[in-house]
Amino acid sequence: MASRIADSLFAFTGPHHCLPRAPKFASSARLSPGAYAVRPIDILLKGTRRTFPLPAKTRTGCIKAVSVPVAPPPSADIAEDREHLAESYGFKQIGQDLPDNVTLKDIMDTLPKEVFEIDDVKAWKSVLISVTSYALGLFMIAKAPWYLLPLAWAWTGTAVTGFFVIGHDCAHKSFSKNKLVEDIVGTLAFLPLVYPYEPWRFKHDRHHAKTNMLVHDTAWQPVPPEEFDSSPVLRKAIIFGYGPIRPWLSIAHWVNWHFNLKKFRPSEVNRVKISLACVFAFMAVGWPLIIYKVGILGWVKFWLMPWLGYHFWMSTFTMVHHTAPHIPFKPADEWNAAQAQLNGTVHCDYPSWIEIL
Repeated sequence: MASRIADSLFAFTGPHHCLPRAPKFASSARLSPGAYAVRPIDILLKGTRRTFPLPAKTRTGCIKAVSVPVAPPPSADIAEDREHLAESYGFKQIGQDLPDNVTLKDIMDTLPKEVFEIDDVKAWKSVLISVTSYALGLFMIAKAPWYLLPLAWAWTGTAVTGFFVIGHDCAHKSFSKNKLVEDIVGTLAFLPLVYPYEPWRFKHDRHHAKTNMLVHDTAWQPVPPEEFDSSPVLRKAIIFGYGPIRPWLSIAHWVNWHFNLKKFRPSEVNRVKISLACVFAFMAVGWPLIIYKVGILGWVKFWLMPWLGYHFWMSTFTMVHHTAPHIPFKPADEWNAAQAQLNGTVHCDYPSWIEIL
């Protein structure tokens, strides 16, 4: 599905840019005037203040800017048009727009109580699966001949991504009824990823509160065409970034958002410092121990390569979930919370082995 998403074409801009082919039906998207439409492959750098528009080869072979104001096309809500649009973009379906008078509370009130219930057995089963799978991955790395190492790294990197999912559930208060347990488990789950839990949690909460709001969403931000056109350095960085390092651009988000105390509110700083101390302690103690036992190459084999595997999934999941040609980024005065939370993301089903790990 991700590859089909990447092939879709949508917005273009600028007098010097070649025009991509648009879908053959009129209602290719529904966007408010002034909303920013984004091609899914045109953004991958998650969460920086200025997300880079990533140009790629298309049928025209020309570089296009990332985002442009797009006027709403007619009849976008017709079921047949939505079906054609979904097929064009490689989606199973594209849902109807939410009526303007529906609020987030209205949506929450329709959900059955059981979806809010915390299942301790399921939560700790997920921990057991992730820890076991990660340990098995490390065993495979230790025993595999060199030509099978990529498979062992792929397994282990996917398994350690499960640690991030556990921390994610802790941050959403869906892992345990005990908040202290969630903080401890979330912090420990993030340690092998050298990801500070509390800084990520604070930023992630803001992302959910401002999903697809221009400037304020901490996960994705399109670059305005004038900024893209006016900076040769930015252009070069984008062209390089959209090459071999594209699946690991989440590393830039990790560095940019989570280690700078100035990015957090005063009430958050103390908890941020605790998380940073845990991460730096893991690096100061864990990394030397690994190097002492297996050497620098062992550190690369057992930690760095699985960590890069995790960031491959981090980049991929976020790109697929949070960019689609028909989903707009809107300024604050046009943004609607219910619309953004219900229609602002893409759900993707992955192969079962990935889902389990």
